[in-house]
Amino acid sequence: MDKYLDPARLEQLALQAWDWLLAHVFIWPTAVQAAIVVGAMLLAKVIAPHLAKLIERTADHPRCPGWLKHKVRAQAALSFAFVWLVIQWFTVFAAIGAEWPHRLMESVVSLLTAWVVIRFASSFIRDPGWSRTLAVVAWSVAALNLVGLLDPTIRTLDNMGLNMGDVRLSVLGIIKAGLVLMVLLWVAGAISRIIEHRLDSSSTLSPSARVLLGKFTKVILIVIAILAALESIGIDLTALAVFGGAVGLGIGFGLQKVISNLISGVILLMDKSVKPGDVIAIDNTFGWINRLSARYVSLITRDGTEHLIPNEDLISQRVENWSYSDSLIRLKLPIGVAYESDVPLAMKLAVESAEGVERVLESPAPVCRLMEFGSDSVNLELRVWINDPQKGVANVQSDVLLNVWNSYHEHGVEFPFSQRDLHIKSAIPLRVQMVNKENPDGDEN
Repeated sequence: MDKYLDPARLEQLALQAWDWLLAHVFIWPTAVQAAIVVGAMLLAKVIAPHLAKLIERTADHPRCPGWLKHKVRAQAALSFAFVWLVIQWFTVFAAIGAEWPHRLMESVVSLLTAWVVIRFASSFIRDPGWSRTLAVVAWSVAALNLVGLLDPTIRTLDNMGLNMGDVRLSVLGIIKAGLVLMVLLWVAGAISRIIEHRLDSSSTLSPSARVLLGKFTKVILIVIAILAALESIGIDLTALAVFGGAVGLGIGFGLQKVISNLISGVILLMDKSVKPGDVIAIDNTFGWINRLSARYVSLITRDGTEHLIPNEDLISQRVENWSYSDSLIRLKLPIGVAYESDVPLAMKLAVESAEGVERVLESPAPVCRLMEFGSDSVNLELRVWINDPQKGVANVQSDVLLNVWNSYHEHGVEFPFSQRDLHIKSAIPLRVQMVNKENPDGDEN
């Protein structure tokens, strides 16, 4: 430790550092490169505001999707760094072509590239884990390039590998495949969201066709991304055919239900038997379809509970679709009146009570029918029509029956009570015995 703190030793190190600075930094090529870097920065300061205004106009365009507007506006803050990077790249290419020194400019380009990539990706990547991973990779590459270790590191990672037949797997190849897969999956997701937005805004396609095309496009893009990542590391895709067939057979046995639900989902989308917004009843569950997924259907009931029903159940079980061809629904409300009541008046009042409910349609008009003479009452049936079952059925029934209750009480129509008449065919003699409490052992009277 003493030798490192020796004044003579420190003076010698300082002189060596100064000599290195004079030989490599404080020289005309470095000064020229620094001037070019400053000039590129000043030029970017002039051009960047115009690019930022163009980005803002693009975000405000009517055809720009809502989910993309704020992401596009976020790129306006990157306009300065992006323009500076582009100008600096041109200076590096010009210096290389003219065989001028360009080490300093290359270092600036590396730092700017890492900064732009991280800021741009963080505005689109929602997962913080992926965002941090990308930041670490970008800054690591920039740092290695600055110290001149990028090429040796790449060669070292490429040498660390093994051969599997005609395919060679190296650490560098796996890293490249991971990065390519990450980027391509993100691009595939972004493209699929844009396509789904376009399909949702289309008035010529049915809801089922929109969902089917959106899901099919997403699956195709993901498959393409995976195949491109495998191709980037030199894997022959034709060699995967036999292996994929064997794996597919094993997966088919192990995931029968999953595959069945996937196929059932495609069938549901193609035959349009159910679609988002339909009101259905299945297995004592009544509600409207919120969303069609690849594996299940989201069904929301009137109480707000969301049921995830497997697609296979909608294919194999009996389903009541209240809005398949149209949304007209007829409700049958049984009503009983006493035998002493005026039955024609009761039928008229029932129809008038139904007409007073807002959701009951005028055409087809409400009708009341006499169904049977019951043991305790004359049984009527009030039939009404609605065309909005997604708003509920029980609430309409409650409003109509409440109007019937008030109207019948107002006009003297009686509701029957269950009653039973008891008829004794023969009397059985009863033996009566009176006991004197003071003389319990006395004579019977």
